[in-house]
Amino acid sequence: MAAPREAPEPRLFGRRFLTDPARLFQHNAWDNVEWSEEQEASARSKVQENSSQLLPQDKQEEYEVNAKRYWDEFYKIHENGFFKDRHWLFTEFPELAPNRNPSQNGDSVHEFSNKDDSNNEGLGSCENGHCSLETRAENQLNLIKSTPKICTEELATQKYSELNQSDGDYPGSSASYRILEVGCGAGNTVFPILQTNNDPGLFVYCCDFSTTAVDLVQNNAEYDSSRCFAFVHDLCNDQSPFPMPDKSLDVVILIFVLSAILPEKMQCIVNRLSRLLKPGGMILLRDYGRYDLAQLRFKKGQCLSDNFYVRGDGTRVYFFTQDELDDLFTTAGLEKIQNLVDRRLQVNRGKQMTMYRVWIQCKYRKPATPQL
Repeated sequence: MAAPREAPEPRLFGRRFLTDPARLFQHNAWDNVEWSEEQEASARSKVQENSSQLLPQDKQEEYEVNAKRYWDEFYKIHENGFFKDRHWLFTEFPELAPNRNPSQNGDSVHEFSNKDDSNNEGLGSCENGHCSLETRAENQLNLIKSTPKICTEELATQKYSELNQSDGDYPGSSASYRILEVGCGAGNTVFPILQTNNDPGLFVYCCDFSTTAVDLVQNNAEYDSSRCFAFVHDLCNDQSPFPMPDKSLDVVILIFVLSAILPEKMQCIVNRLSRLLKPGGMILLRDYGRYDLAQLRFKKGQCLSDNFYVRGDGTRVYFFTQDELDDLFTTAGLEKIQNLVDRRLQVNRGKQMTMYRVWIQCKYRKPATPQL
């Protein structure tokens, strides 16, 4: 585990302050806060308690079969109002910026600056088991309230089957730098990339399990079909096609998406994404870590299996360790560039409560030459 950077260590117990709140209100967050043995033991105890009662197998199968419907309903309710633009992207992942530096390994996490958090009363709040992970954007994305475009996976499959990828006849085939975001949601990663990165050779693909989410992306005022291609895709379906051939991508982005997948299906998915990368291409991941606030808040009866839960709205979430992610990526033939834990202390100023977030950030690269 990467050694945490030096940071203030306010004396805290549980969720209420035991020190002067006015002192803590001078800041909203601290990066890489080191946990005490007592705090980690308390978190472990809460997880043991909330996972002591597993959902019946028939209910677990129902959540798997209806996963698409639950995510469609989620985006119909929240549209783009729940998740905020990820302005930290280019600090943490310079590979996405115009002046990218692929050799930079980013051994430390910079995270969000305190000045960006200063006006956020609801920082780190959770809604129906979904925890808001980013600071509020200064300007929300402006959706066009027009009739959604039809973008079903069936139509996409038919369209892709007509493409002769071996002849370079596919969206973005003339681009010199290709990025794919898997699990794009309403576009909170895609649009900052398109707005910030003016590289004329850039082409961004984005896909989601939810048709509703893809409709939101395609109907956004910032959507530019000459630089971006949004499509519906089921990662768990090996027969679900990608619009680009193998070995064509420079970057694959997985931000809080792998955790939504049945754990036993994760390896096949990572293997498949690895095949899409060019030699030297990278997978960038940020996701929930073990003992994150969101995991500790689950109640008995919401656990599906070890560290895998169902939220009240039917969507699911897994909480990783570094070793688990390392096994997934190295088994897929990728080499580690970065794998670190960011433990972050957040303060809800309105409720005078403290919240501990635990995220894992990874960069794994496809070897430039085949591994023997």
